[in-house]
Amino acid sequence: MVVDPTHRLARWQRFWDKQAAGYDKHMTILDRVLFRDTRSWICSRARGQVLEVAVGTGLNLEHYPAGTSLTGIELSPDMLAQAHTRAADVRPDAYLTLGDAHALDFPDASFDTVVCTFSLCAIPATDIALAEMSRVLRPGGTLLLADHVASSIRPVRWIQRGLELVSIPVGGEHFLRRPSLTISGDETFSIEDIDRFTLGLVERLHARKVS
Repeated sequence: MVVDPTHRLARWQRFWDKQAAGYDKHMTILDRVLFRDTRSWICSRARGQVLEVAVGTGLNLEHYPAGTSLTGIELSPDMLAQAHTRAADVRPDAYLTLGDAHALDFPDASFDTVVCTFSLCAIPATDIALAEMSRVLRPGGTLLLADHVASSIRPVRWIQRGLELVSIPVGGEHFLRRPSLTISGDETFSIEDIDRFTLGLVERLHARKVS
């Protein structure tokens, strides 16, 4: 059976719209327990024209340096509405709009920095999304990624594999992905800094587009 991509997109929009109301509370706990200072680690490295893919409710907005010009895209209208509310207080100059990570609506080489935090785990086709991030990034530009990934500890990975039996069909969320492996195997990028912690469950990466 062939799955209609439009139907799948609408399904994921509905799912994340339902998560929007409790998303900040959930992420605040994860930031404290698992992710630690990752938002500031990532966003402090952004420079120039910045694109954030899957901006969510805008939890990163307050962490971007002054002088950056920020664009954010988000699949869920309800999440985006919360991001707009937050931006009015902390980043009123940000341009936030609906968008699909698989098909970024921007010309080639439009941005100096592309950011994606805690979202590649749930974007259906990470290879397509990463290729799109590369496409809109200028040569010499910065790619900044952070996510929960496959643990470096085997028994923890077994648990993650069990969780995926439910999380993938219900919400499309993966626990065993490691986007850094895709980037490290791509000659387009040079990894400048990479950090992995909390039982190897969290990984954050700073890469530069070399061509």
